[in-house]
Amino acid sequence: MESLTLQTVENNAVNLGATPTEYPLHMPPQDFSRHKKVAFKWSGWTTLFSRLITFGGALALTIFATYQMVLIVSQGDVTVLQWLMVGLFSMTFVWIALAACGSIAGFIYPGIVMSKRSISQSDKKTVLLMPTYNEDAAQTCAALLSMGKALAAAGAGKQFEIFIISDSNKPDVWVKETAAVHQLQTELKGEVNVWYRRRFNNKAKKAGNVHEFVSRWGGRYDYMLVLDADSLLCASTLITLMNEMEADPRSGILQTLPCLYRGDTLFARLQQFAGTIYGPIVANGITTWQGDDGNYWGHNAIIRVKAFAETAGLPTLGGSKPFSGDILSHDFVEAALMRRAGWSVRMLPELKGSWEESPPSLSDVAIRDRRWAQGNIQHLAVLSAKGLRWPNRFHMLTGIMGYLASPIWFALILIGIVMAIQIHYVNVEYFSDEMSLFPHWPVFDSERMIQLFVMTMAILLVPKALGLLRAIFSASLRKPLGIIRMLLGAVVEIFFSVLYAPIFMLIHSKHIVDIFRGRDSGWTTQTRQYKGLPWGLLFRQHIWHTLIGLVMTAALLYYSPPLLIWLSPTLVGLVLSIPLSALSGSKLLAKILRFCGLLSIPEEVEAPAIMQQRDEFEVAFSKTIENLTIVQLLHHDTLWRQHFSMVLTPPEPTRGHPPLDKISVMHKIDDANSQTEALGWMTDKEKLALLSHEELFMALRALKAA
Repeated sequence: MESLTLQTVENNAVNLGATPTEYPLHMPPQDFSRHKKVAFKWSGWTTLFSRLITFGGALALTIFATYQMVLIVSQGDVTVLQWLMVGLFSMTFVWIALAACGSIAGFIYPGIVMSKRSISQSDKKTVLLMPTYNEDAAQTCAALLSMGKALAAAGAGKQFEIFIISDSNKPDVWVKETAAVHQLQTELKGEVNVWYRRRFNNKAKKAGNVHEFVSRWGGRYDYMLVLDADSLLCASTLITLMNEMEADPRSGILQTLPCLYRGDTLFARLQQFAGTIYGPIVANGITTWQGDDGNYWGHNAIIRVKAFAETAGLPTLGGSKPFSGDILSHDFVEAALMRRAGWSVRMLPELKGSWEESPPSLSDVAIRDRRWAQGNIQHLAVLSAKGLRWPNRFHMLTGIMGYLASPIWFALILIGIVMAIQIHYVNVEYFSDEMSLFPHWPVFDSERMIQLFVMTMAILLVPKALGLLRAIFSASLRKPLGIIRMLLGAVVEIFFSVLYAPIFMLIHSKHIVDIFRGRDSGWTTQTRQYKGLPWGLLFRQHIWHTLIGLVMTAALLYYSPPLLIWLSPTLVGLVLSIPLSALSGSKLLAKILRFCGLLSIPEEVEAPAIMQQRDEFEVAFSKTIENLTIVQLLHHDTLWRQHFSMVLTPPEPTRGHPPLDKISVMHKIDDANSQTEALGWMTDKEKLALLSHEELFMALRALKAA
């Protein structure tokens, strides 16, 4: 066999792969230190009234609760620990009050009147943009095929295109991905155009992936509907989003409210039930007070492409970790930048037919939250950007406090325990001779403390109560789910939420510590299908949670049994964190609850046609690609030709940075006596180089198989 040279590998004609001709848009990074002033339209009376309810109500409740806490600790000389407890209590209470008052605003939310414009009147083009990163290609392509077929059936196939932008960096995943996309193109041929591009450099992760797409092909489209790997939207929803964009030339982003579905574990079913019953109330509340100053969640939303390119380019943050580098939670910032430039960013919670999936277990959520926590904490460096609207700053602050609240809550518990120990050593008779759960501490007003506790718990449950009340009076939920089953489901959801909350408290607290120590979250593929975790791994993940729970329980049992009773829900969750984590991924318990009609959602009672289609398509895609590997490509002409028809020409190496992986592959092929031997020597990066260069692949094919 003739020895390969670098020259023969690089003398290829430029290959467009499975992409259209480039139509670039310039997407410059935005300057946080200055901005062009824009005149904004008045938000309107509805938004003003909702802001008064949400923020005015939360402020009033927080002032009242803080005043009550001051009275509680003012029975004697107030210590430093007591003042600290008052401060921490206020910081946690305000977010509880905001959620409650926001849900009240959402309960009376009037809704938005949708445009009546017909898509047949539009000459605009929308792309369904699917960024992927080592995802199951059968699942992603099945969802895209079902959406494409539905659009074609609705007569909208020519107004939409599908574009998969891949950042996958595992060779076996890439092989399956190109095969699945080829099948997707075949199935939608003549109905909806399907394009595919895989990046060779995963710069700036998902935000960089979308940025590169806009910079190269953004000019081809008027709107992009950004999807996640588990997204599914029905055709009427896709068409309505495009119509709404057409009807309002000021509209920059329209965000749907994705409902969770397909949950087959306990944790996923808890999440999707909560999202179905309580989620709309919370979303309505956010929608009504934010008005046009809305937020973007990174997927299941439609974006005006040219406006996005002109206004939402992300800079690289300077400074020290965790605030420096690429902006991780890019969606919040992109929405804020578009709004800063005058474009409206709105949510449409009443628009149905938008779905996503939940992480299947507590462990999977913890992994995802580590990445989200780092991105949200990074927003501390963005909050001061010039020209941002205050609601957009508040969205970022809410995301930050979503994780900072955990160490604050933990500190509040620790302070309570420390003060209980201090009181134990004061030579005072705390209890009367009769049995009582409540100590007569000389430095606290116990009766007022109980009243404040009851008030706090009631406020905490307001969003759930209002969501449940709305669900009971909603025919679309009451008929398929039943009032009794919804009520029992809410009891189950609240029970497990109470147990899982303290575990998340410690998980998020550790995340915060790691982030401020400069530890990076990395970029891992999100788990969609739970396959179980060994007990040893669960033990390592939660042993410290268990030990902390046991230590606090022992301390309170000795020093303050009454406080132990009040903290028992928190302590039980920590002590049982290992079995609770295992239980979160239980498919058996999920099946039992579903059989009993608990934690159900309407889509389980009667699945929409697009969901049924998606499941059928996934089975078909899986049969095609599940066993596909590089070895199979080597032995089937059709398969390898299909793969390389999807591959773009790799970028030219720069001076001083030779293509080491390609060079290594060439030498290993030259040295090997068989395909098996050569592949056995190659790293994943080298296999990616092999799959990127047809000449290298053909040279490997020339070797004997084994």
